[in-house]
Amino acid sequence: MWTMPRPRNQAERRAQLIDAAARAVVSIGATAVKLRDVAEEAGVTPASVLYYYSDLQELFSAVFEHGAATYFVLRKEAIAAAEGPVEQLQACIRSGVPWPGKGEESTRLLFELFPVALRNEAVAQAHRLFFDRQTELYRRILAHGQDGGEFTLTGDPRALGRSFVALEDGYAMDLLVGAATAAEIESRLFAHARTVTGNPAFG
Repeated sequence: MWTMPRPRNQAERRAQLIDAAARAVVSIGATAVKLRDVAEEAGVTPASVLYYYSDLQELFSAVFEHGAATYFVLRKEAIAAAEGPVEQLQACIRSGVPWPGKGEESTRLLFELFPVALRNEAVAQAHRLFFDRQTELYRRILAHGQDGGEFTLTGDPRALGRSFVALEDGYAMDLLVGAATAAEIESRLFAHARTVTGNPAFG
């Protein structure tokens, strides 16, 4: 069994427990994970986990917030590296596709924790914030393209932004259950972008 290195402070220990819980959730599923599973993954006792988190629900909330924050930062960085609204929208779409490897793993983690939001207000609030922040990424790009004359939008930028995020979630589920590939998802989202922006660059 892998043993967790002794941390230098409580923040480091909490971070290690979050990582261990995330691995357990991806491996077993949030609805099946027990306290002992997280403790075993972390190489500590269940009592040690409860010293830092009052219960699994509190730990799951921390896991979701950390996973969502990391996912969002990577999206922002991808968009920042692009120039102009067309390239920025392409980058935003690509960064939301669950590509094999880390992309698919991070998406699976967040999806595994979605059911927790139905019974945990802290996770539900974090999920709403996560959805809104991603919507805002799309809204800014779409509004920028509209203002510059590169996009002829079919609706309000914010409403269209929410439609992109909703489509991402639906298509990601298709991938996780084996009904679509990452490349197919990208193609579908590009087709949606062509429809709502009127720009043929999204071919």
